[in-house]
Formats: sequence, C-alpha cells, structure tokens
Amino acid sequence: MDNRINANSFTPSSEFYESEFEKILTGITACYKMMLMDNIKLPNNENKIRDILRKDYLNNREIKDILGFTGKYHFDREVPEDNDIGRVDIRIITENILTEPKAYYTIECKRLDNKKLTRKSCLNAKYVTEGIKRFIDIKYSTYYSINGMIGFVVEQMDIYANIKNINKWLNDNFLDENPVPCLKHLNFIEDFEYQYYSIHKDIKNKEIKLYHLMFDFSANIIEEKASS
Repeated sequence: MDNRINANSFTPSSEFYESEFEKILTGITACYKMMLMDNIKLPNNENKIRDILRKDYLNNREIKDILGFTGKYHFDREVPEDNDIGRVDIRIITENILTEPKAYYTIECKRLDNKKLTRKSCLNAKYVTEGIKRFIDIKYSTYYSINGMIGFVVEQMDIYANIKNINKWLNDNFLDENPVPCLKHLNFIEDFEYQYYSIHKDIKNKEIKLYHLMFDFSANIIEEKASS
C-alpha cells in the first residue's frame, strides 16, 4: 500500500522533499542503531539524549561521510523559531537555506515511558499536546509541509500497543477533524520496525505530514531522576 499523501495536495517539488526527508530519517535511524551497538549509557533526560544523538553521531564528520550527509545537512540543537512561540529540538539545515532562511526540516523529540499511559499527565499525552499539536498550531515551522518526531522510549514497553494509546490521545484531542488523524505504519527504513506517519491540517488549514520514529533506549537508560 502506498502511504504517501495524494500528489494532488502537493506542490510539484513536494515528492522530492518527502524523499529527501525520508533519506535523512533513515540516516538518523542508522545513528540510533550505532548508539545501541556502542552500548552507550543515557540519562533519563530528553535534552541530553537528543544532544548525544545530535552532537556525537549526526554531526560527527566520519559518520556524516558514511551517511552521505557531509556538505548537505547540519543538525542544530534546540533553537527558537522566528515567531518566538516555540523552540524546536533539532533543526535540519539544508543547502536551500542559503536562498530561503525558512527552508529547513524540524524534528521534535519526546520521552515515552510506561507510566499512567492514559492519564492527562502521562508522556503519551505530552507527545500529542506538546509535540504534534505544536506543528498544528504553527509554533514550529513547516516550510516543506513535512517534519518529524522522535519518541525516546526510556522504559520497557510494548511499543505497538503504545502507538494505539497515542492514537487514542489523538482521537480525544482532534475529534473535529475528518478523518481523525492517527499514526500509521511505514516501511521505508530497512530493518527498523517503529516508523509511522500522520496527516494533519494546521490552523491555517494547510495539510502537513509528520513522520514518527520510536527509538527504544530502555536498555541504555541509567538511573537518574526523570526530566523533560
């Protein structure tokens, strides 16, 4: 089944950018696998996990050479958006930014654990209300109408079952949308199970696509007080 958005809803160049972003996400997933192979120990802290992924892997010159990213992409850490409303976790700068300052991709990172999965205070709820919804509310730039989210799984859980929990939160928060958005499975990354996408309308009624990757770091987390 073809999980791409209908081509009629895209500009002529949109398929190129979708393909480019999938290539970037494939490289990010390769870095995640390297982290697992390196058996790197991680604190239970969203920002610190993100910074290790970004600094030690995504912006590592040797790794960028292997991935074919050198001279093409740079991964910035948390930066304020031009509208001063939101701060994105990872901004992916491309060659196009030289001619268009807003021409970058955005990735928002959120921790996911196994606690109180259906309560308003749970991390699943924050994944929706402080992650997905910020793209819908245009607190984060969506220049290409394509962006992503990464869930850092910090406790052992059934990730497939948890996707259903996230979809329940989407259903509860976006009942006025038709159809109600949900995370649907993708398979463009080889040998990686937890890849999804969702389609939304932002507050200006523009269609956007979000990719979702779930990185299971549960065996790598060191005991530390959790923080966002």
